[in-house]
Formats: sequence, structure tokens, C-alpha cells
Amino acid sequence: MEAKHFITLSDLEPKDLTDLLDLSAKMKSNPGDYRTSLAGKALAMIFQKPSTRTRVSFQVGVQQLGGYAVVLSNDEIQIGHGETIADTARVLSRYVDGIMARVFADDDVVQLRKYSSVPVISGLSDLYHPCQAVADFLTIRESFGELKGLPITYIGDGNNVAHSLAFATAKLGCKLTIITPEGYEPNETVMAEARKAGKATGADISLTTDPAAVANSKVVYTDTWASMGQEKERQERIKIFTPYQVSEARFAEAADDAIFLHCLPAHRGEEVVDAVADHPRSKIFDQAENRLHTQKAIMHTLMG
Repeated sequence: MEAKHFITLSDLEPKDLTDLLDLSAKMKSNPGDYRTSLAGKALAMIFQKPSTRTRVSFQVGVQQLGGYAVVLSNDEIQIGHGETIADTARVLSRYVDGIMARVFADDDVVQLRKYSSVPVISGLSDLYHPCQAVADFLTIRESFGELKGLPITYIGDGNNVAHSLAFATAKLGCKLTIITPEGYEPNETVMAEARKAGKATGADISLTTDPAAVANSKVVYTDTWASMGQEKERQERIKIFTPYQVSEARFAEAADDAIFLHCLPAHRGEEVVDAVADHPRSKIFDQAENRLHTQKAIMHTLMG
């Protein structure tokens, strides 16, 4: 992978993403082979938003590669407020070998990339969740092997997860159907860019408001209806999104061997019922584990 940073999957060539998936699988099956690949190297982790999976997977991951992490919470580092993002990036670049940032505004991580002299990894922004998408597709590949042409359905809010799924689909040549209520569709510019990128791989990316479009999908994926920062909208969103719940009946409309994915945390009883989240074909905890392996691959590639 030639990219110096990992901000959005749109920056990657199809081979880059495939190589990351291949490396993730190797690191998962043979972790001991990489235990010193980041020996003595430090990763700064910036958190504007609280986190469980992102924090633990990155912190444990860099340690398993022989490095260490410095955690900077929003209380400790007022990025863009007490100090400019440019100055924060320049200072951290003198101390560490990589920066991971979990932020609200996507422009914050873009500005970190602009002024940093060390690799910057987006742990999440309001526009993209690229690390999650790599873990998603490692999980999907473990279940089905061949990805090209695989029918995948995302149902729920057209958010950062949907955006990164669209770009991953574009790079890997899958078929993605995004199902959202009217008015909650993904960003039009992002979708246009993903479709353009998908022409090279034969990817098919479509949007609909019909929940029944999950029919025959091999992957049914959902996310919370109200993301961080949207808590005031939660009750209104519950009313609007209830027909888009992944119920037992809805999941049964997918292919007989379909898997269920959710990036977690899940609001059980809202976007998904317990019977689906805990279904034998639910892969949500494999998916969560794979965050560790894919992020190790990203750090190894960029910082090694």
C-alpha cells in the first residue's frame, strides 16, 4: 500500500485493500511472526469520542506488535480549540511514529494528515469509518471466500459506516444495497465517488427505501439509528426507523446462509432483536475481534 495515511478507503487502489485483507488474515493466524514489527514505536491515540472497540483494539494491537500507545482524551487534548490542529500534528510528529484519531468532524483528521509528518489513521469521523470496513470485509471473506459480486445489504441510517462500506464494495467488486428511510440516505457526493470507483471492479451500489430489499442478501448489516452527537434526535429516529429493524422475519428474507453484521455497540430491541444478534449466523463478535487484526495490519503497513 503506497498511501502514507489511512483516512478513507477512497484513497486506496483495489489491490491495496486486498493486500490489507491478506495481511490481516496472516497476522490473525500467525501473530507471533509480527511481535516485533513495531518494536519501540509509539502510537498517539486521540479521542474526541468515547470508545471501547477502537481504543482496546488499537492499544492491544500496537502492543502485540512490540510498540506502545499514548492515549489522549478530549479532556487532555483540546484539538482545534486550545491549540490549532496544525500545531498539534506538528508537535505529536516529533514524539510518536503514528497518530490515530477518533473525531467528530472529518476535517479534523484531514487537517491532522495535512500537517503531520508521521502516518495518520482515522479511527472514525462523522463521514467515514474505514478501519471498521476493513474488519467487516475480513469477516465477510472468512464466511464466503469470494467477494466479487457478493450481495450485501446495509439497512439503517446512511452514516459513516454506510459510506465506508460503499467504498470497500467499490474496491472489491461487490454488490451493495443501502436501505434507509427517506431523508436519511448516505451523502450524495460520497455515493457518487463510490460508484465512480466501482466501475473499475464491476461493483454495483444501489439505494432504496424498501426494507424488503434484504431479500437474498448474503450479508445483512445494520448500525445504531442515532450516532454519537445525535442523542437529541433519538426518540424521533426510533419512530422513523422502526420499520427498518432487523427482526427475525426480516433476517429470514435474506439468503439461507446469510450472516448478520453490526459494528457495535448495538441497541438491542431497536435496530436489531436479540434473536438475530445472537443467531448462529451472527458474526458480530468475530467482526469485533477482526478490528484487532485489521488494525494491526494497517499499523504494520504504515508504521513498520
